[in-house]
Amino acid sequence: MQARDRIKEIISDSIAVKRSFLADVSEVEKVGEAAQAIKDCYARGGKLLVFGNGGSAADSQHIAAEMVVRFRRERKALACISLTADTSILTAVSNDYDFSKVFLRQLEAHLRKEDLVIAISTSGVSANVVDAVKYAAARKVPVIALTGKGGGPLASIADIPIIVPSQVTARIQETHNVLIHAICELVEENL
Repeated sequence: MQARDRIKEIISDSIAVKRSFLADVSEVEKVGEAAQAIKDCYARGGKLLVFGNGGSAADSQHIAAEMVVRFRRERKALACISLTADTSILTAVSNDYDFSKVFLRQLEAHLRKEDLVIAISTSGVSANVVDAVKYAAARKVPVIALTGKGGGPLASIADIPIIVPSQVTARIQETHNVLIHAICELVEENL
């Protein structure tokens, strides 16, 4: 297979996952619910705490950048912290405790009742993500989960689980990226 044909196949697969997501009305509605939950968080003076591993760590930083800086409109900065961005904290927790505590420990420091958590895991089974979400849920702090592969335990404990219908990590991440942009655009409207 030539590179050109493989590229077309990869892009077609990505489009197919997005079309499959669009066909599930309840999942599409959850994206709107997530945007509203974020607006509600900001209305009550809260902040977003966002985290994930690997590519999902990058997605959490992406969300933080869009909220703090701007997405499409000039507006005030919105409070959002990516718990994946501080290498000193990540390495200290990993060294002094273990990697499973990197997000939980930061939630212990930063989480307040008016906040909102966004947890990102393509598999929905990442122990450090699930444990941090359990911590937030026990404190009645709302949780949005972006996941795939059926959602795993993460989907069952999140208030708003958004599950991409794919088993392929790359296709899930590509769809998460579109959903992140949709959420950011909806949050910016009517600010």
